[in-house]
Amino acid sequence: MEKRDFIPVCTPTLGGNEIKYVTQAVQDGWISSSGTYVRQFEEAFAAYCGTKHGIAVCNGTVALHLALVALGIGKGDEVIIPSFTMISTAFAVCYTGAMPVFVDADKDTWNIDVAKIEEKITPRTKAIIPVHIFGNPCNMDAVAVIAKTHNLFVIEDAAEAHGAEYRGKKAGSFSDIAAFSFFANKNITTGEGGMCITNDDTYDHLCRYYKNVCFPPDGPRTYLHDDIGFNYRMSNLHAAIGLAQTEKADEYRAMRRRNAELYKKYLANCPGIIFQKDEENSLNVHWMNTIVIDPAAYGHTRDELTAQLKANGIDTRLLFRSMAQQKSLRAYGCDCNGAYPVTDWLSENGFYLPSASSLSEDDIAYICTTIKQFRS
Repeated sequence: MEKRDFIPVCTPTLGGNEIKYVTQAVQDGWISSSGTYVRQFEEAFAAYCGTKHGIAVCNGTVALHLALVALGIGKGDEVIIPSFTMISTAFAVCYTGAMPVFVDADKDTWNIDVAKIEEKITPRTKAIIPVHIFGNPCNMDAVAVIAKTHNLFVIEDAAEAHGAEYRGKKAGSFSDIAAFSFFANKNITTGEGGMCITNDDTYDHLCRYYKNVCFPPDGPRTYLHDDIGFNYRMSNLHAAIGLAQTEKADEYRAMRRRNAELYKKYLANCPGIIFQKDEENSLNVHWMNTIVIDPAAYGHTRDELTAQLKANGIDTRLLFRSMAQQKSLRAYGCDCNGAYPVTDWLSENGFYLPSASSLSEDDIAYICTTIKQFRS
């Protein structure tokens, strides 16, 4: 096959009403967080996820922080998170003064190993943050049982799981509050942005209160602030893009799932290639098409393969590093001395393949041919 100049690891798919809605916002003069598209986006995305409330914010990290604050989590508390996740999950906990506590990943699904959660629970544990890694929903039944048994909050980190489903319900609808990211490479994007969703009226009120420097959500602006809040608002321009993206969410989800199936089809007979296993009773939205290399079976290391892909115009990205390896978290006081063998295995041997919704089958065939030819 002819060598490609460059296939990026991801690009946004902007094929709907984005230009129309952004233009309307500009023409109306409402480009701040007070514009009508913010509320429209919140309502549309919450409805898509099957929840009562959506609270738009400026990115996914602050969505997690806002959720923790709304639940009253702070100094002296512990929050259980996966060791295999984007560091934003841990940082959001640190912002509150609480302590992240790490649990290793499951070898097959790469999500938090639910069988290892309870051994990390202490009298100071207040919440669990299951992360739906790469769009693969966690075992929320098991998480719910653990949370109920130990009286813990659950905050879903659904930053990578727009439209993912567990037992027929959307990711984000299983927890006290869920947090989403709309970064440029996400299945639904606003460039930068995030959202909290919840079914609880009180949590909705608190999220709105704290995200807007503690102005009362429904009262007059007296400029008297009873609490310390944050400016986590989303602009009307970003929300206009988000509304357009939400209108096409199922279409984009289908495109990502199609691409994942094509990768599995073309690499089915290539030894040493390991794919993420879907959680039982779930619908994986495949935010990133990710593989792990078994060097003994494949004949090359992960780094040798990614170098070969780069030489053939194929962009890749390495995976998250273990939370226990982060100097910042060790300095904060996290216990980074435990063993997290599955996380280490993923970090050392895995990488993202190109994953844009709009990726063509020809592109995927070219990528997979390059992978197979390098092995031979």
